[in-house]
Amino acid sequence: MDGEGRGVRPYRSPARAERARRTRRAVLAAAREVFTAHGYAATTVRAVAAAAGVSAATVELLFGTKAALVKAAADVAIAGDDEPVPMLDRDWAHDARLATTPEAAIAAAVRTIGPAQERSAGLVLAILEGSAADVELAEVADRMVEQRAGTAGWIVDLLMDLAPLRPGLSRADAVDTLWLLMDPAVFDRLTRRRGWSTDRYQEWFAASIRTLLFPDPPMPDTPLPDPPSTDPAPGGSP
Repeated sequence: MDGEGRGVRPYRSPARAERARRTRRAVLAAAREVFTAHGYAATTVRAVAAAAGVSAATVELLFGTKAALVKAAADVAIAGDDEPVPMLDRDWAHDARLATTPEAAIAAAVRTIGPAQERSAGLVLAILEGSAADVELAEVADRMVEQRAGTAGWIVDLLMDLAPLRPGLSRADAVDTLWLLMDPAVFDRLTRRRGWSTDRYQEWFAASIRTLLFPDPPMPDTPLPDPPSTDPAPGGSP
């Protein structure tokens, strides 16, 4: 019997696969730049294709819709690469799990969140702003907001295992607080509008978590100053 009817594994050229991956990376890098610069509504697939040096048909073949393209670009910008590894399965999360103090866990998170914001904040804001007029993009925006809430909850749970929260602060309120601190609009306003560096943002982010989520440190035991003397000055009248 000949090969008819048998499962024939298609030939895959490593060189062709690598070219396809390079093309996809080029398109995503161009999408990040163009969407960030011009916003979602004003950006066309043709403009992204031109910036990447490929045809619009190639972009459509790779991603389908404009909403899917901008979502893929945001995912890569947040993660820092195109590896199919969820954020909570990456090295920073492993380091945070190994932390034995809230300070160490916060540091592990902040070292990742700062650069991720630097790469992705403008792109995520373009998605959020464009979602009001695009049903498919609105679904993308909703998923991204929920993903941020999931990451905030994961961090809060990790911190709660290491130290108690501020008295009266519930887990839900702690998650909402961290969710707001992680908002890309906050990073954008502080860095683009107020001139902060990413390093300064990271320091502020870490200090805000400590201040808002955990009890105030005890006041140092410093001696009270001596009260002013009531004795008459030398040579004064009795």
